[in-house]
Amino acid sequence: MTTTDKTSFEFTEEMKGYLSLGQTAFEDGYKQGKEDNHYFMFHLTIQSDDLDTFLESEAHQSAAIGYVEGDLIGGRRNVDKGVFNLFVDSADADRKQMLYRLFFTDANGQALTLSGRKQIQNNVGPDLWADTTTLFTNLFKGHVEADKEAKAKVYATGLLYIEVMDFAKQLTTIRASGETLKDRLHAVERFGGFFLGALWEVYKPSMTPKMGSFEREIPLYTLEGVKDAEVSTHPFTTADRLGLSLLRFKRAVSDDVVVLVPGLTAASDMFIMPEHYNLTSYLLDHGFGDVWTLDGRISNRYSYNLHRHNFNVDDLALYDMPAAIATVRAAVGPSARIHVISHCFGALAFTMGLFGRAVTGVRSLIANGVALTPCVPLPAKIKLYLGPLAADYILGVDYLNPYWRREPGLGAGKLLAMAISAFHHECDSPECHMLSFMWGWGFPVLYKHENLHDVTHRRCGDLFGGCSVNYYRHVLKMVNANNTAVKYQTNEPRYRSLPDNYFQHAAEINTPCLFVAGQDNALFRDSNIVCHQRLEQIVPGRHELAVIPDYGHADVIMGKNAAQDIFPRFVEFLNKHRT
Repeated sequence: MTTTDKTSFEFTEEMKGYLSLGQTAFEDGYKQGKEDNHYFMFHLTIQSDDLDTFLESEAHQSAAIGYVEGDLIGGRRNVDKGVFNLFVDSADADRKQMLYRLFFTDANGQALTLSGRKQIQNNVGPDLWADTTTLFTNLFKGHVEADKEAKAKVYATGLLYIEVMDFAKQLTTIRASGETLKDRLHAVERFGGFFLGALWEVYKPSMTPKMGSFEREIPLYTLEGVKDAEVSTHPFTTADRLGLSLLRFKRAVSDDVVVLVPGLTAASDMFIMPEHYNLTSYLLDHGFGDVWTLDGRISNRYSYNLHRHNFNVDDLALYDMPAAIATVRAAVGPSARIHVISHCFGALAFTMGLFGRAVTGVRSLIANGVALTPCVPLPAKIKLYLGPLAADYILGVDYLNPYWRREPGLGAGKLLAMAISAFHHECDSPECHMLSFMWGWGFPVLYKHENLHDVTHRRCGDLFGGCSVNYYRHVLKMVNANNTAVKYQTNEPRYRSLPDNYFQHAAEINTPCLFVAGQDNALFRDSNIVCHQRLEQIVPGRHELAVIPDYGHADVIMGKNAAQDIFPRFVEFLNKHRT
């Protein structure tokens, strides 16, 4: 073999599982597909004609040749074009991905795309086998390239797996070219060394990551992210005597006003970020000339989170949300249509206020991440049980603080933050680690790193502040109530006007809602999918669901590419309800 000859290699892989047309969450798609016997599989030969280029390039890309098979696509269908990427780096320092993109047509001639990914990450507990043999799978109509996927609608979803015997068989299919047996064995050895080396890089024992440096690049509470708008502050007082406020960004008189509601410990800042095209600016540029952002009692622009309190989500629904809308209404007049875009805890609270009939006069609502059916993974549920006990009675802290590890001195909070970072190797930001600890179970929880601007990630401690833990108790009650928004203190007189179950008046609420769910939401998982399904049983067709592939939770609002991937969907919904 001359020095100009290229070494080719190939191996064959089969994966099998179930997909469903009626689901948009991977596990739900698998379960429903299994119940309906919608078996799906593929048989692929992964092939590269140049081993050197494959190993040396960052994409580690090769062709995927073979077929897919399933009753949903009309039987066995040849792959017209397939691409496979092995162990490509991700935005997480400790996560690599195996990516599959297969173009084919079904028996009716409909072009389809299979997009699948294996997430190779060393999380707590033994997970190497599960990571390398589980494919999170979406089908899309049409031939959808990777950069267009977030805007595409999921056609079918589910999970595919490599079975043990198929994996054993796969090992025997590795082939390489070469003039001599020694050349061929050397090529197989090189490929095997790369494969095992990548696994070792991910799963090897590692020390607590070094703490990344932090120097504030964007001023705290800056308004510089919104240009060419008249900015004013509108303070108001709630019925339980808290002082709160709204920021108004007005570019033109508008019959359609949009109010933006942030999540717990976030603030107006998540909607006006200067490092990318933010939601407020996008709305102003696309026909909504009067945009308001709320800073309620959960906003980090106020100190209410930074001491022990007994606030619960009913307080937000009963006091903050109605007072905020009344303040906007007084300024814009009785004829203006008020639309609301809400996120996370703000979405939970606003939908509770709306469906609890505490909030009226809203023309449409967009709720991102969660609404009336909070669903969390089991480890997060355990945190909901133990968090208040640990914070209030063991650590003796008034609130959990993302900046604990950077604080001077040594205290219980700093020791806890250091211990938490020992389990989080996805990045070098202790603030990011603490936020994952505070809000759920994941590495990370609140967003997908690849969807954030680097500056956004570095300042996540500014964007999400500290918080007391009493809200955990109410969320836990909802999770235990069959994942249903329920009143926290049913016998408390001041909550008498609110329903014990917030679905009680669902048939009477005429405000159309768009429930938005990042398909990879690690915090509230498929909460909004479940909420939409339940409301469809009560008022079919009144509300809508948008599932966003390759997005998590807060990155739906704060992502660097949200303006091109997601905000157009928001504006489409708002425009639909202008009249």
